[in-house]
Amino acid sequence: MGVDVTGVKGPYPAQDLVAWGRSQLEIARSILDNPGGGLLFATQAIGQVKAALQERDEGRFAEVVEKLDRAEDRGIRREFDAARKLLDEALSKLS
Repeated sequence: MGVDVTGVKGPYPAQDLVAWGRSQLEIARSILDNPGGGLLFATQAIGQVKAALQERDEGRFAEVVEKLDRAEDRGIRREFDAARKLLDEALSKLS
Protein backbone atom coordinates (compact mmCIF):
# COMPACT_ATOMS: atom_id res chain seq x y z
CA MET A 1 0.00 0.00 0.00
CA GLY A 2 1.48 3.33 -1.07
CA VAL A 3 0.77 6.93 -0.30
CA ASP A 4 -1.74 8.64 -2.59
CA VAL A 5 -0.41 12.08 -3.57
CA THR A 6 -2.76 12.74 -6.47
CA GLY A 7 -4.48 15.76 -4.96
CA VAL A 8 -6.78 17.02 -2.26
CA LYS A 9 -8.45 14.16 -0.43
CA GLY A 10 -12.13 14.09 0.23
CA PRO A 11 -15.34 12.16 -0.18
CA TYR A 12 -16.46 13.91 -3.27
CA PRO A 13 -18.21 13.85 -6.34
CA ALA A 14 -19.37 17.45 -6.78
CA GLN A 15 -22.56 17.23 -4.71
CA ASP A 16 -20.64 15.76 -1.76
CA LEU A 17 -17.95 18.46 -1.92
CA VAL A 18 -20.29 21.17 -0.66
CA ALA A 19 -21.64 19.01 2.17
CA TRP A 20 -18.11 17.95 3.16
CA GLY A 21 -16.86 21.55 2.97
CA ARG A 22 -19.73 22.87 5.07
CA SER A 23 -19.13 20.20 7.69
CA GLN A 24 -15.40 20.97 7.87
CA LEU A 25 -16.01 24.72 8.13
CA GLU A 26 -18.61 24.29 10.87
CA ILE A 27 -16.11 22.24 12.85
CA ALA A 28 -13.38 24.83 12.21
CA ARG A 29 -15.70 27.60 13.38
CA SER A 30 -16.49 25.76 16.61
CA ILE A 31 -12.86 24.99 17.57
CA LEU A 32 -11.12 28.14 16.33
CA ASP A 33 -10.19 29.49 19.76
CA ASN A 34 -10.06 26.22 21.71
CA PRO A 35 -6.88 25.82 23.74
CA GLY A 36 -4.70 22.87 22.88
CA GLY A 37 -4.58 23.09 19.12
CA GLY A 38 -7.99 24.39 18.08
CA LEU A 39 -6.49 27.19 15.99
CA LEU A 40 -4.07 24.81 14.27
CA PHE A 41 -6.76 22.30 13.35
CA ALA A 42 -9.26 25.01 12.37
CA THR A 43 -6.85 26.73 9.98
CA GLN A 44 -5.83 23.36 8.55
CA ALA A 45 -9.50 22.53 7.87
CA ILE A 46 -10.08 25.94 6.28
CA GLY A 47 -7.05 25.41 4.04
CA GLN A 48 -8.21 21.96 2.98
CA VAL A 49 -11.67 23.25 2.07
CA LYS A 50 -10.15 26.16 0.12
CA ALA A 51 -7.89 23.81 -1.83
CA ALA A 52 -10.72 21.40 -2.60
CA LEU A 53 -13.03 24.18 -3.81
CA GLN A 54 -10.33 25.71 -6.00
CA GLU A 55 -9.46 22.33 -7.46
CA ARG A 56 -13.09 21.52 -8.23
CA ASP A 57 -14.23 24.84 -9.77
CA GLU A 58 -12.17 27.93 -9.03
CA GLY A 59 -14.57 30.31 -10.77
CA ARG A 60 -17.69 29.03 -9.05
CA PHE A 61 -16.18 29.16 -5.58
CA ALA A 62 -13.99 32.28 -5.93
CA GLU A 63 -16.01 34.39 -3.48
CA VAL A 64 -16.10 31.61 -0.89
CA VAL A 65 -12.35 31.03 -1.24
CA GLU A 66 -11.68 34.76 -0.79
CA LYS A 67 -13.71 34.80 2.44
CA LEU A 68 -11.91 31.69 3.66
CA ASP A 69 -8.54 33.32 2.95
CA ARG A 70 -9.57 36.28 5.06
CA ALA A 71 -11.02 34.07 7.82
CA GLU A 72 -7.81 32.07 7.99
CA ASP A 73 -5.77 35.28 8.25
CA ARG A 74 -8.02 36.68 11.00
CA GLY A 75 -7.79 33.42 12.92
CA ILE A 76 -4.00 33.40 12.77
CA ARG A 77 -4.04 36.97 14.08
CA ARG A 78 -6.31 35.74 16.90
CA GLU A 79 -9.17 37.96 15.74
CA PHE A 80 -11.62 35.15 16.44
CA ASP A 81 -14.88 37.11 16.18
CA ALA A 82 -13.89 38.47 12.77
CA ALA A 83 -12.78 35.00 11.66
CA ARG A 84 -16.10 33.48 12.73
CA LYS A 85 -18.03 36.21 10.91
CA LEU A 86 -16.11 35.48 7.71
CA LEU A 87 -16.66 31.74 8.13
CA ASP A 88 -20.39 32.42 8.53
CA GLU A 89 -20.35 34.48 5.32
CA ALA A 90 -18.47 31.73 3.48
CA LEU A 91 -20.89 29.10 4.76
CA SER A 92 -23.87 31.14 3.58
CA LYS A 93 -22.41 31.30 0.06
CA LEU A 94 -21.28 27.69 -0.12
CA SER A 95 -23.96 25.91 -2.13
